[in-house]
This record gives sequence, structure tokens and C-alpha cells, in this order.
Amino acid sequence: MLRLQGEMIRGGTSKCWIFDHQDVVATGVDVDTLLLAAYNAADPRQIDGVGGASSTTSKAAIVRASDEPGVDVEYAFAQVGIGDARVEWASNCGNCATAVALYAVHNGLVPITSETTRVRMRNVNTGARLTGAIPTPGRTAPDEGTASVPGTAALGVPVLLGFEDPAGSTTGRALPTGRAVDTLTGPAGRIEVSLVDAGAPAALFEAKAFGLQGTESLTEFAAALPALTVLRRQAALAMGLVKEEDPVSHAVPKVGVVARPAAYRTTDGIPVAPDEYDLAVRMVSMHAPHPAIGLTSAVALATAAATPGTLAHRVARQTADGTLRLGTPAGVITARAVPAADGTSPTVLLHRAARRIARAELLVPVLEGRPA
Repeated sequence: MLRLQGEMIRGGTSKCWIFDHQDVVATGVDVDTLLLAAYNAADPRQIDGVGGASSTTSKAAIVRASDEPGVDVEYAFAQVGIGDARVEWASNCGNCATAVALYAVHNGLVPITSETTRVRMRNVNTGARLTGAIPTPGRTAPDEGTASVPGTAALGVPVLLGFEDPAGSTTGRALPTGRAVDTLTGPAGRIEVSLVDAGAPAALFEAKAFGLQGTESLTEFAAALPALTVLRRQAALAMGLVKEEDPVSHAVPKVGVVARPAAYRTTDGIPVAPDEYDLAVRMVSMHAPHPAIGLTSAVALATAAATPGTLAHRVARQTADGTLRLGTPAGVITARAVPAADGTSPTVLLHRAARRIARAELLVPVLEGRPA
């Protein structure tokens, strides 16, 4: 039985276990083996581990201070399998980055010298650079806050999360194929798609191609999952993210549908009028409809909606100030693109909330390098 120190932090609408890189190395166990055992990943209920048996609660970040100029903290993001003894390392998670920023402030990875502390982060999976601005009144690390986000009624410490120069972070280009619209072959034949790389690689389809409005409930949207799962693999190949012989990834690219604004009700039954948002979106998270939207997906949507010719640009209401209000199942989430002075792609800002839930010593059942 191994012992591993960890901290559980809610970032936005995800829960993420944060581990110090040195603590992980000190176990002497391969990191995949360690996480699979700690989360009880092979069990779809994750009943004997710290996983929450959903894509938004089966996440981890391994963090360390960075020696790289302009970076305070670097972190590796892990999407741990649910009923699948596999760890996905190919993507980033903005909600977990929100948690990492709060962790860094509390654990002395950045100095607290003013009323607001800015944490400069690099995601080692993708090379993406992010910032998290956290209020530190009285130059102290906060435990509580009054910020909220759609998707949970819980309050937390406000975090202004910024994705810096997000375009092409994985493939090198905002439009990996060089085209605003491509055509893929799915179960029902050929279908248009916009393949975008900003924040994370994403494959975006028009909802009407699946007989949807883009404002469906999670249960209604689930009907499109089999087709979107097949199309995700086709998109990964078209974007050069994988080769034919590579195993199927359920994390990359992000995949979802977009549509023009229309009236709908959130998961909590709150009515949302068409003039309250600019683009309807329903995204997939691993094997299920996302209850809100992943932040890296929001960055991809903001980039796509601002790029003429894409399917998102075709149906989004355009704004003058770079703000894009996304109508998600949980409610309206706003992203704002801020032009960069150096000519790089705009920084995308999102308001999030984070809360430390627990600090714990995990007792991990690893025997002879394998999960028990």
C-alpha cells in the first residue's frame, strides 16, 4: 500500500485531485499505474477509489514549480478512465487549470505580493500557456469566495482564467487542415465539420445535421453520441492528431454541435431567451454529454465563431467587443477575446470559481507495479 499526498479542488464545474510532482516521483511507481489504482479506474463506479465516476470528477493534475522564464507553474493534466484502465494525457482542462492556480497560491508556488496574485501556468500536455488571477486581500491566500459559475450553485474563490495565444496550441494552426469547413464520413454519410485548434483541438458540427436544435436537454442530446463518437475518430485523423494504427482517444478532439440562439431551459429548469446568448452549443465529454462546457472547448468555440467561414461563425451572433455568450445545458457562459499587442492570437478570458475541498493522504493499493 502506497501513501500519496493530494489536494482536491473544485475548479469551475470539475473536481480535480492535485498532486505534487515530487510526491508522485517518490512513490517509485509509474504514474499511470498510480492514478489507475488511486481512482479505481477499472470499475465504472470507481467505488474503491477517489474518482467520482464521471468525466468531470475523474481528473488529476500533477504540478511543480517551473524554471522556464515567464512561467510560475507547470502541470500535467490526466483524464482518468471510468470503467477503462487507461489514462488520457493528450489534452488540457481549463477547469483543472483554475484549480491549479488556487493550489499554487496556497502552496507557495507563487509569491503573494499584492491584493491580486497572477499565476502563470504552462500545460505540459499541449504546451498551452494560461494565467489565473486570484484576489489575495491582505496578501493572504483565500479559502472562501462569493463567485459562482453556471453548472453549480456552490460559491468559490473568483479566478479570472486567461488562455494566452491559444490558436494552434496542439497542431500549430487554428485551422489544422487550412480550411474553415471540411467533410467527414459518419454513420449516416458525409457531413460538414469545422476543425479548430485553440485551447484544445475541436470538431464542431451544425446541430441540424443530426436533426437537433442545439438546445436539447442532456438526455435528448445523448441520442447523437454514437454518431459523434465515430466522427471524433475521423476528425482526429483529419487533424493529424493520430494515425490509423493508434488507439481510439475519447478525450481528443473535443466534439460538439452548434446552432443559432433559441429559447431553452437549463438543466435546473431556468428559462433562457434567444437574446441572452450568442451561440447554442452542446459538447461531448468522454462518453457522455457535457453538463456545461469544458473551458478549452469554450476557447475553441470563441475562436471558431470569430473565424469567417466556420460553421460556428455561420450561426453565431457576432459582437463588437470580442464577447461570446455560449448557451450551454447549465446556462450561459461568457468568453471574451482580448487582442494581443504582439500579433499573436487573442487571449481568451473566462470568469471561474474554485474551492479547496480536502487535503488528504491517499492509500493507494499498488502491488508489484500494478493496481491491486
